[in-house]
Amino acid sequence: MIIMRKLLSIITFFTVTVAALAQSSISVKAPNLVASDEQFNVVFIINGSNKPSDFNWDPGADFQLVWGPQKGYSSNVQIINGKRSGSSQTTYTYVLIPQKTGTFYLPQATATVKGKTITSARYEIKVAAGQTSSAAASSASSSNSAVTGDISGKDLFLKLTLDKTKVVMGEPIKAVLKLYQRVDIAGVEAAKFPTFNGFWSQTVQSPANIEFQREELDGKIYNAALIRSYVLIPQQSGTITVDPAEMVCLVNVRSGSSSGNSIFDSFFQDDMTRIRKRVVSSSYKVHVSPLPSGAPASFGGGVGSFTVTARLSKNSIKAHDAASLFVTVSGKGNVSLLEAPKVTFPPDFDAYDTKSTQNTDKSGTSGSKTFEYPFIPRSHGKFAIGPVEYSYYDINARKYVTIKTQPIGLDVSKGNVEDNVKGGNIVPSVDRNDVKNLGNDIRFIVSKEPSFAREGVFFLGSLLFWILLLILTAATVLTLFLFRKMAVRRADVAGTKNRKATKMALKRLRHAGEYLKQNLYSAFYEELHRALLGFISDKLTMSVEDLNKDNISAALKECGIDDGLNKSFTDLVDACEYARYSPDAGHSAMSAHFDSAVKVISSIDSKMKGKKNNIAGAAVILMLLFVLPGIRLAAGNNHSDSLWTKGVSAYTNGNWSEAVARWGAIEKTGAGSPELYYNIGNAYYKSGDYPHSILYYERALKSDPSYSDARYNLELVNGLIKDKIDPVPEFILKSWARDISYILSSNVWAVLFLVFAACLFVAVILFWTSPKSSGRKLGFYSALTFLILSLCSLGFSAWQKNEYTKVDSAIVMSPVSSVKSSPSSESSKDLFVLHEGTKLKIIDELGEWNNIELADGRQGWIKKDNIEII
Repeated sequence: MIIMRKLLSIITFFTVTVAALAQSSISVKAPNLVASDEQFNVVFIINGSNKPSDFNWDPGADFQLVWGPQKGYSSNVQIINGKRSGSSQTTYTYVLIPQKTGTFYLPQATATVKGKTITSARYEIKVAAGQTSSAAASSASSSNSAVTGDISGKDLFLKLTLDKTKVVMGEPIKAVLKLYQRVDIAGVEAAKFPTFNGFWSQTVQSPANIEFQREELDGKIYNAALIRSYVLIPQQSGTITVDPAEMVCLVNVRSGSSSGNSIFDSFFQDDMTRIRKRVVSSSYKVHVSPLPSGAPASFGGGVGSFTVTARLSKNSIKAHDAASLFVTVSGKGNVSLLEAPKVTFPPDFDAYDTKSTQNTDKSGTSGSKTFEYPFIPRSHGKFAIGPVEYSYYDINARKYVTIKTQPIGLDVSKGNVEDNVKGGNIVPSVDRNDVKNLGNDIRFIVSKEPSFAREGVFFLGSLLFWILLLILTAATVLTLFLFRKMAVRRADVAGTKNRKATKMALKRLRHAGEYLKQNLYSAFYEELHRALLGFISDKLTMSVEDLNKDNISAALKECGIDDGLNKSFTDLVDACEYARYSPDAGHSAMSAHFDSAVKVISSIDSKMKGKKNNIAGAAVILMLLFVLPGIRLAAGNNHSDSLWTKGVSAYTNGNWSEAVARWGAIEKTGAGSPELYYNIGNAYYKSGDYPHSILYYERALKSDPSYSDARYNLELVNGLIKDKIDPVPEFILKSWARDISYILSSNVWAVLFLVFAACLFVAVILFWTSPKSSGRKLGFYSALTFLILSLCSLGFSAWQKNEYTKVDSAIVMSPVSSVKSSPSSESSKDLFVLHEGTKLKIIDELGEWNNIELADGRQGWIKKDNIEII
């Protein structure tokens, strides 16, 4: 009880204090809109426990005082727990009439309360044109309604107002529905509001009770009540009709009295009648223009003017702890329809579903929308989120505007680990997860310039291929011939001695040289004489008994040895024979004879061998035949080098169209390569042109079926097209053979064919020339193996070449194409519809039509303009 008494005392104190503070001002009560010929009341109210001792106010020049002031006083006394408190109210009432139309302010009133002067606030009153004629007309209308039961549409109507009727899609429109009246309304019923088809709509204000306030409309004063207010956002372009609203108003009208009634009947009898009046608003046509093309990727549907901010729920967290990123888009426009901006979190962050909250003002077109992005970091470290980009369409500037936040730093510390005790040791337990794909994208372009070749040129069947194959065959035949000749030579004893004559002579000359160093006169000349005669005997196939001076001279002449060299040889033989039986002539004579013997033997051997074919020169000429065209090709590719580099630079900078133009210029020169087609396909994919991307990936695989990057990208893009066609299963052996063939390109298989063919020739040579049976067996089985390998390589290479030269595959380039039952637009039926990016096979052509077949076996006719050959 004591506590309750104290609380009551505190409440009483505050009541008295508030009442005392209320005496510091004078409140004004008056209408804010009046007619120029209308009398109205102005009441000044002073609240407080003390009466004012003085009050002064003058209406001024804008208003004429009709009556007043009328002073009023009221008081209120409260006794709570024996404590008395009271308050009083003093009012001063004036009746005024305006002097002219316009907007005016009532002069301030002053009063003195307990010696303190207080002043009223300024009060604005709008004066409209006089309503005398309108009032008379209204009175006549009301009298007429007593008989007809009808109310004039000028005295009671429903009005729907739109703040604009020409907008762009997504631009907010304010709609206000008001009821205007100058009659006595008892209530409303059967209200029907617009459905706003074609708009997203939101009810902003919907008063539970209808409250009328004075409002000027078209120069007249009405009692107006707000029924509904909306925010409308058009969702489609074109002309949209806003349906009218309607309701039934219950109106009290005065009934007409008969002439026989007494004058007192109107005082004692109720002569009011209630009638129903249906009021309908006007309909509107709103012209909605579409948003311009070229919206940025970060466009979130916003139309108006906005700003974006971002913050974290906490700036420092631990790994595996939850946090949130809050992105707030604020401004004026279609706040309710703003989409969540795209946020890229660092790798190894788990992001969850986005939540949003909205905060708008009473108009429904200004405010903010906050998006919450919950996430959990799975690793520790320092990370950055963002920047967050958001694009909107600015109504005033008539263009797209992109705004973005600053990157938000986040410091993630190590999370708590569970310690497991094993064998007395504390082992930290770490959560281990599989590596997850954060997203799929095509593989990057080839930046290194490839080797270009004319389109459709393969190594198999080229001139170089046939030359190399001919060289291998000729080498095999020549090798077999040489082995045969070597066998014959080994059987020819005389020929062997002839070939070894110079070698034996040089060996004997070395022995003679050793005797020369030792100054052994007789031994030296014996060995020198033996070297000279042995050389002639072996070289000219002469017997020992025929080795005399005349026979040697005659034989040398037959071999084409000139007389001078012939005489030198015979003189040297004579000198050796003379020295064997004469006294020592000295060391200098021995050296001169030795040098002369070396020179003569070398000269005779060189003359008898003759001139050899310049095989090395021929090889150089043959090499130049292949190198010079390559030099000319390299010189012609300088322009392609520049275009390739510019295309790579444009792609890296995100300029996809320029990259396509640069690489396309290389293709137009007639040069081609799988890497070129692959890069063009990547550029088309990045620019969003999936049909051309698929076309060039197919061309890259047609040039090189073993191109794994092109096949990966093609499978990725095929998953983005609309048509899904299940192919007819292929024969399993053919499928296996195709898979093996696509491991390498046609040119590589052709090179392998030449390598296996060379190995085959070596095995054949081994089989024919090996003297042992084991060697011949090895040669036979090796030849059989390399024969199979070479034939398979040749077959795979020819298969790919044949597939490339076919022109029976195409890609649908038109967004939608109808496949007909016959090559005619009038007399044929639509069989099915194909969309861009679908691959098909061309069976036949007739005029501007192609007969095509899908992978599932369905056939039909399609226009050539709708497809492009791979």
